[in-house]
Amino acid sequence: MRYHDLNYKETAKKYGCSYAQVYNWCKKYEHKGNEGLKDNRGRKRSQSELSELEKIQLQVKELQRQLEISQRENMLLKK
Repeated sequence: MRYHDLNYKETAKKYGCSYAQVYNWCKKYEHKGNEGLKDNRGRKRSQSELSELEKIQLQVKELQRQLEISQRENMLLKK
């Protein structure tokens, strides 16, 4: 934005957003380029993108979920 002689306030007004949004977008673009502007919220990473620790944490979560299901089934069978 600054390279085109626009200021944050004018740009925010033009696009109907806040000054802070424009400022943050510019900073993200300066640091990471187009990649910095991508919205990755809600996106799951593939197995190849996960670190070993993250893979183990996911495995533990899945095992805990299975244990909880088994415990609930046992409770139902006892009743």
